[in-house]
Amino acid sequence: MKTTHTFQYYFFLFLYLFLFTNYAAAQPQLDNLLPVRSFCISAPKPQNLERFVKFINEELTINKINTLILRIDYNYQFESHPELRDSIALSKQDVQQLVSACKKNNIQLIPQINLLGHQSWAGRIENLLKIYPQFDETPHVEMPVAYVWPNPDSLYCKSYCPLHPEVHAIVFDLVDEICDVLEATAFHAGMDEVFYLGDAKCPRCSDKDKAILFAGEVNTIRNHLALKKRKLWIWGDRLIDGKSTGIGEWEGSFNNTYNAINLILKDVVICDWHYDKAEQTALYFAGKGFKVITCTWRNTVVAIEQTKDMIAYRQSAKPKIKYHFKGIMQTIWTGTESFLDEYYASKLTSIHEENTQANCFITLGQEINKLNTVK
Repeated sequence: MKTTHTFQYYFFLFLYLFLFTNYAAAQPQLDNLLPVRSFCISAPKPQNLERFVKFINEELTINKINTLILRIDYNYQFESHPELRDSIALSKQDVQQLVSACKKNNIQLIPQINLLGHQSWAGRIENLLKIYPQFDETPHVEMPVAYVWPNPDSLYCKSYCPLHPEVHAIVFDLVDEICDVLEATAFHAGMDEVFYLGDAKCPRCSDKDKAILFAGEVNTIRNHLALKKRKLWIWGDRLIDGKSTGIGEWEGSFNNTYNAINLILKDVVICDWHYDKAEQTALYFAGKGFKVITCTWRNTVVAIEQTKDMIAYRQSAKPKIKYHFKGIMQTIWTGTESFLDEYYASKLTSIHEENTQANCFITLGQEINKLNTVK
C-alpha cells in the first residue's frame, strides 16, 4: 500500500513539474515574440456588464490578450462633471468589476476618451461640445439633418479648439477621474482622423501651423499624464503623410499634421492602424524612436500578415530598435453588445464569414496561440 502511495505521489509531482515547466517556458516565448497583445472595444452599457466580464474572464484569456483598451468616452457616471455623463452610464461599482476581472487575468486596463477630434459623429454632437459649445473649433459648421460624405463643409467629425483657455481644465478632470477609478497607468486619447484643426475662422489658431497645433496638444496631454506617472497612447494616422505615401486621408494626413512626428515626445505610444492592407509603417514609427503597436480590424488575411510582420520586425531588429516594436491590437468598431452576439454565434459554427470582427479576433487568437506552443 505504501508503495502505491509513493508511486502516486511521484507521478503527480512529475506531472505538475512537467506542466509548470512547459507553461513557464511558453509564456516568455510568447511575451518575447509579441509583448503587447491588445483588444480595443467600447465600454459596455450597464445592462451588458455581466456578459462582458464573462468575456474578459473566458475569451480574452483564451486568446492570450494582456491589454484591454476600453473606450469609455462619456459612458461613466463622472463625479467631477456630471453634466457630461451619458444618460445611461456605468457606475463606479460597475467599472470596479472590470478592474477586478482584468487584475485576476493579468490584463492591463487602459481607458480611452476621444480628445481633440471625434467630438461629433454623423449628425450628432458629442457631450463635450453639446454642453460646452464654446470649445468648438468650427462653430460656423452646422450639423446636418441627414449626414452624407463627402459634403460641402468637409465635415467628418468636429474637434475642440486646442488653444481654448478653458478646455483642458474640463477634459483633464475626466481623464484623471477615469484613470483613478480604473487604476490605470496609461491613457488612450484617440486623436485619430482630425480633419478640423487650425480652422481659418478660429480666432485663436487660424494662423498656426497644423503640425505645431497637433504636436502641442499631444504634448500637453502627455505632460499632464506624466504628473501621475501615466503614459499616453494615441492612434498614429495623423503622423503619416497620406499624400506622399499614397496611404490616403483616413490612414494618413492631408492637412500637414504629419510633421508633428518630429515634435512630440518619444514616450508616446503609437497605435498604428491599417485595416485593408498590411502597411509597414511600424518601421517608420520605430525608426523615429516611438513604441508602436500594429492595429487590425476585420480582415483575417491582413491580421495574420500584420502579426507575422510584427514578429519579423522584432526578430530582425537590433536590440535598441526591437524594444520599440511592441505587438498587435484587435480593434472593434461596433457596440459591445452586437460584437458579443456576433462573437458567440461565430464560436458555435465551423463555417465563418471571412471578414468580420469576430472571425478576425478568433483567427488572430489562433495565430497567437500557435506562437505559445513550446517547440
